[in-house]
Amino acid sequence: MATAFEKGHAPDGAAEQHLRVTAEPHSLMDKVINCFRKKPDAVARLICFPWAGGGSIHYARWGNLMSSVEVFAVRLPGRESRMKEPFHQSMQQVVEEVVGALLPVLREKPFALFGHSFGAMSCFAFAEYLKRSHGMEPLHVFLSGASAPYSETRLNAPSRSGLSDEDFLHWMSTIGGTPPELLANPEVMKLFLPPLKADLHVIETYRCPRPDTPFLSCPVSCFDGKQDMPHDLKAWKDMTSGDFSIQMLPGAHFYLKEAANEKIILDHVTKHLETAEMDYL
Repeated sequence: MATAFEKGHAPDGAAEQHLRVTAEPHSLMDKVINCFRKKPDAVARLICFPWAGGGSIHYARWGNLMSSVEVFAVRLPGRESRMKEPFHQSMQQVVEEVVGALLPVLREKPFALFGHSFGAMSCFAFAEYLKRSHGMEPLHVFLSGASAPYSETRLNAPSRSGLSDEDFLHWMSTIGGTPPELLANPEVMKLFLPPLKADLHVIETYRCPRPDTPFLSCPVSCFDGKQDMPHDLKAWKDMTSGDFSIQMLPGAHFYLKEAANEKIILDHVTKHLETAEMDYL
């Protein structure tokens, strides 16, 4: 039988002993986390990190689509209700804020992580910080559309955040996921480009060593679009000693926005979290 430590809970007192981030009032929780549906009886909680420039609504609505899973969608500064707040400048800032918001509630029930692209990098950094600083581990990690941050593919990737707006928009048109009419709308782009470039800057300056030994024991599931640029998904295996899988789905970088692909992903998430909860009990 799995222990609480292995399945998304900290041992009693562990969080207090290793606390490096000061727990803040629930106002921080409400600011950082978007949860459309509270589910006290959920088998697990899925914490979702946004893609670069993304908000929280896409993932928050997943809480309406999975009856047994409660969804916490991360809302970063500089967008949605936090539009007037300055962007984070480093992955450390991202992680410290999210940990500060969630630490008081992380032991309430098992939790898992999901992230696409920039969100996958954030998941890794969040999971590594939680394990190192608080002895906590997720039930499952779901990663999408990104190479591992320590892989050669990631380290050799060209910088995009410093491109001119014109070159940046051209690059965005090549990766898909943004309607052409929005790319051609200057007013929309004036709102959209700053958070996107800020998040890409965070990715481009984020450096972490390849793990010498896995720091997690939970399963890690990777997804990617078959028509997206190649990502080094296999490198993510270095983070866990648990089960590891890769599933390729039709589509380009934002393949997960397609209804059929979204259903496959959510079915996968639900099945694995419900099964893990049975093992946990």
